[in-house]
Amino acid sequence: MSSRIVFDTINSDVLADNPLSDPHVRTLPIYLPPSYDSSTERRYPVVWMLAGFTGRGQMLLNDNLWTPTIQQQLDALIAGGMGEMIVALPDCTTRYGGSQYINSAATGSYADHLVDELVPFVDGRYRTLAAAEHRGVMGKSSGGYGALIHGMQRPDVFGAVASHSGDTYFELVYKPDLPKFLNHIARYNRDPQAFLEAFFAKPKKGGSDIGALNVLAMAACYSPNPESSGLPIDFPMDLYTGELRPEVWSRWLHHDPVELVERYAENLRRLKLLFFDCGTRDEYNLHYGARILAARLKAANVPFEHEEFDDDHRSISYRYDVSLPKLAVALGA
Repeated sequence: MSSRIVFDTINSDVLADNPLSDPHVRTLPIYLPPSYDSSTERRYPVVWMLAGFTGRGQMLLNDNLWTPTIQQQLDALIAGGMGEMIVALPDCTTRYGGSQYINSAATGSYADHLVDELVPFVDGRYRTLAAAEHRGVMGKSSGGYGALIHGMQRPDVFGAVASHSGDTYFELVYKPDLPKFLNHIARYNRDPQAFLEAFFAKPKKGGSDIGALNVLAMAACYSPNPESSGLPIDFPMDLYTGELRPEVWSRWLHHDPVELVERYAENLRRLKLLFFDCGTRDEYNLHYGARILAARLKAANVPFEHEEFDDDHRSISYRYDVSLPKLAVALGA
């Protein structure tokens, strides 16, 4: 018996006519475990694996000399005794690099796309255990953020959460990048639209451009403004002086997981697993955010598992060897 990857095509009603004119037809890779084709009466838990910023599900299938694909990783874990699960790898990217897996008037309704379209699609097409207690969500970086947010807001859909280096405590993860963004767009007369046009025109994209794009994307997700005369975005700082705009920054904090614990504590207590980790040398200070999240969860009497490991933010998919078996147990695999 061997596992296989199926590539489904999703024609999304939710993403049709999205504000960025991004494709509404998306590819959804599905991992079907080794026994799926032979055990035709068996049903399986489902884990939704969310990619990080500028990533989508297919990137987890890329071949690398020293890093196993997610299919190889799952196969090895199952061969070692982990319960079998279906794993879905959605594409929730935008032309800005990512959606944070939430709804925004500046990018589109990506939370609705994930929860109201993709989850029912998979449950209707494959032999899943179609209940929250058998459905988990996990991810790294922005994907880890999405996992936390959906665990907080939709325990009726996702019964277990694993977040690797997820965006938490915006004061430390995003604020340090705001002046860097301002310095970058100063090259374009402080015009974010001009920066975007230059970025899209470049044959090679990377470096400080991606850092600036990340700030713009977060503003699109957390503080959209369809009434703006330029991009449909409110930035949390004055683009000339750099002074923080408290009324906009407060809108960002409305999406910060550490600020949402008290509001969603009852939902979080319903989860069968709330696991999160972070490297102790994370370049975006996310290890501090994870520690703050742990403290606030503890104060709210929310059960959780928090781990730290000796590494930075990048190339940490080996940590899925920790979270996937935990999810398998929690989801009854």
